[in-house]
Amino acid sequence: MRLVTFNLWSGRSLMPRSPAADRRQRQRRTKSVDLDLLRAAVIELDPDVLALQEVDRSQSRSQHADLAGVAAEAMGARDYRFVPTLAGTPGAMWAMSPTRRPSGEYGIALLSRYPVTRWQDIPLPALRPSFRVMVPVVRHHLTVGEEPRAAVVAHLDTPSGPLAAVNTHLTWIPGSGVRQLQEVTRALGEVPDPVLLMGDFNMWGPLPRMITGYRPLAEHPTYPAAKPNRQLDHILLRGRGPEVLATRAVRVAVSDHLALVVDLA
Repeated sequence: MRLVTFNLWSGRSLMPRSPAADRRQRQRRTKSVDLDLLRAAVIELDPDVLALQEVDRSQSRSQHADLAGVAAEAMGARDYRFVPTLAGTPGAMWAMSPTRRPSGEYGIALLSRYPVTRWQDIPLPALRPSFRVMVPVVRHHLTVGEEPRAAVVAHLDTPSGPLAAVNTHLTWIPGSGVRQLQEVTRALGEVPDPVLLMGDFNMWGPLPRMITGYRPLAEHPTYPAAKPNRQLDHILLRGRGPEVLATRAVRVAVSDHLALVVDLA
């Protein structure tokens, strides 16, 4: 069983492409999102359970595609769920999702080759629409607007028995991500073991283990993709699960993150 968590970065790519591909992109006047690269990345990763963050649906910057659907088709997913956290475009104009007729959506997705017996969505504690935060890199305060966050739970019927897989994308705001991870852990309290918690936590070091009490299954730097020096992306286990056979962080043709991969017996 292969688990993968991957911050998709809306399908954008940092890698140089062929001159012909660049010409086609200029002619289409689109952002650097190539759906063929996304498909190839998912096929290369070959996941059985795939947790995606920063997923677009019907966004102009990603060719108005359903990126979760593209990934599901590429991996041969039996079930998948896209959970929009906002309507509109992150970093531009957006509103809380869902809306009646959103022009585009953005959120997280969980995909599985195994049957899903039940889905569960977990909205995370909302932050203030805008607030001032100290950014150490530039050494002054900035006024920022924080996006809504969520988690999604898939109750899977696997060859090893029932298993709960969870995907989330937490805020980067110091302190607030801790509260959100605490809320995810609390919400999972009644879910039977084993539980796999995956996603981009926007925190590194021992914090995820200390906050959740779950066991990390892989420890590799995942960000930034060009020269990874810290692990923002995690796969944690609560309870007894299959034996871990191998782990790695993989750079593929899309995203500014590496994909975190765990192979289970």
